Amino acid sequence: MPLRRSAASQGGGAHGSVRHSVRALRHRNFALFWAGALVSNSGSWVQNDTVPYVLYQLTRSEALVGLATFAQFLPGVIFGLIGGSLADRLDRRRVLLVTQSALGVAAFALWLLWVAGLRSPAAILVLVAVTGTLSGLNTPSWQAFVPALVPREDLLSAITLNSLQFNAARAIGSALAGLVLYKLGPANAFLFNAISYLCVLGALLLVKLPAHEARAAAPGNVLTQFAAAVRYARRRTGITLGITTAIGIAFLGYPIVQFAVVFAESVYRVGKLEYGLLAAAMGIGALVAAPLVSGWDAVVPRATVTRIALPVYGAAVLLFGISGRFWLGMIALLLAGGGFLAVISATNTAVQIIVADSMRGRVLACRTMSFMLAYSIGGLVQGQLAEWFGPRPTVGTAGALLLGFGLYLAAKPQLLAHLDDGPDTEEAAATAATVPAAVSPAH
Repeated sequence: MPLRRSAASQGGGAHGSVRHSVRALRHRNFALFWAGALVSNSGSWVQNDTVPYVLYQLTRSEALVGLATFAQFLPGVIFGLIGGSLADRLDRRRVLLVTQSALGVAAFALWLLWVAGLRSPAAILVLVAVTGTLSGLNTPSWQAFVPALVPREDLLSAITLNSLQFNAARAIGSALAGLVLYKLGPANAFLFNAISYLCVLGALLLVKLPAHEARAAAPGNVLTQFAAAVRYARRRTGITLGITTAIGIAFLGYPIVQFAVVFAESVYRVGKLEYGLLAAAMGIGALVAAPLVSGWDAVVPRATVTRIALPVYGAAVLLFGISGRFWLGMIALLLAGGGFLAVISATNTAVQIIVADSMRGRVLACRTMSFMLAYSIGGLVQGQLAEWFGPRPTVGTAGALLLGFGLYLAAKPQLLAHLDDGPDTEEAAATAATVPAAVSPAH
């Protein structure tokens, strides 16, 4: 049986204070990685917001915007199988160095394509798919690398700050995308992303960790290893619940990211700058929520965070769908950003704490692949429905369904309580001896 770990047993310090919420940054390795990732992901969001913008300008098709989401994330699902296996067998930092370098090359290729005047939607979609493929190989190692940078008592702070970094990058990158598109055009937006990869590569080179010890390869091929990870996850309710919640969020709620450009032009009828602010709103909401999520983790259980935040996220998506005014859409996206950060941090932390390190890469790959698959299908479906019925009914219906899902889980506190499970006793015993070497940061 799993050990039930109360949230109050984690961390110390003044709960709710800013210092307590950012405590993982006192570790040099994590601070370097976090800063480099913030710059790089800001560049990625500049590109993520520029691609749907240029595709919509070229084609005026909501369905094609949804197809871009599908092309970006579906390859990640397929290649996440390999990425998870690599994360459990190889030096995760080396995997990240290779994949991040390749992502930088793909970003430069997109810039070259645009400045050469080859503005074919098909060519853009191909490069978006290449980026998605590389992300599938990269993401499991990225997620599994974070626990190696901090001691276990600061793990929730590190995971929340990692989510915060991603959402802060969305806010910064989306705002920059609006400014760069308005002043300089798409070419410079694509170039900014390509250059930003140098920052995360530099951070990875500066991180100091103990010498990597090769892990024994799991038996069987990639599919066999993936099946073992699925069986492992199914035996642990907290992990299964974390993955299921991520699927619901990705399919119903997260596609509103791609609809920012559609609402800006077709519903609110505002310009590039306002579009950038609209796209940044979710990231800003996450920035506001982050100190509450990370600072109060020793007081508020992860189950409680999810019980409150998931219905809030669903209600915010519903509000965005029915909003007909720019300012109301901004408020809705601010609330959605805070709700998203809270739910995704709580469920991701649950998975990270419960899973054994020997299975970490593959289980996190399962979670990431589930999110990517749900988001790619959800984006494709919602994009097509928006073209048939309009963006407001489509997003509003998705928000209502997400709200219903959140209320359903809120009515099952015993199920949600598994998000606060600790590692299984047998897994804890098996991995206790390796924890200091795996997670002690170099000073």
